[in-house]
Amino acid sequence: MKLDYNAPVVLTFALLSAAVMVASNSTGGTVGQYFFSTQPGLSWTDPTTYLRLFSHIFGHANWEHLFGNFSIILLIGPLLEEKYGSQTMLIMILVTALITSLLNNFFFTTGLMGASGIVFMMILLSSFANLKQGHIPLTFVIIVVLYLGREVYGALKMDNISQFAHILGGICGSIFGFAQKDLGAIRGTSAKSVSAPTTPNDPFAL
Repeated sequence: MKLDYNAPVVLTFALLSAAVMVASNSTGGTVGQYFFSTQPGLSWTDPTTYLRLFSHIFGHANWEHLFGNFSIILLIGPLLEEKYGSQTMLIMILVTALITSLLNNFFFTTGLMGASGIVFMMILLSSFANLKQGHIPLTFVIIVVLYLGREVYGALKMDNISQFAHILGGICGSIFGFAQKDLGAIRGTSAKSVSAPTTPNDPFAL
């Protein structure tokens, strides 16, 4: 038996984040703060701003922060990547990173660092695993109440955790889940509409 790089997007995400943590520690946090976090009041004349809108998900405050996020990402991420495909998984991660960084900068004066928004995106998205047409999964409702409800409550406390990014990540996961359901329905309808017509009157038909 040999090791299988079974979830390239999720595994690469984890490895890059670990590498960023090592580089950040070796430079006293300079690398993490400048290249892998968003700063209050984004400067659009700074070229690194456009990088940090996405790269902030690779930076973490410490190893405990990183392990906490990736213990969940490595648990459910490969299942989601297998279900939706690596390309779709990458797009969902990047879109979530962009939305959380832009809206956080628009509404708040604090920066962002870490993959917590991606964690919540995956948690909510995973509740759509057994989605049926015309039904809302009870697991989705429960997860919204438990996870996002807790984040809304936590937002009332003064701490260093960005509950807003968690909530946005969960919203993105919900939107992705419903969007994938609709795309699946469209694809199913298209597949049926292009099926070859039968010709019962063809004397050569078997």
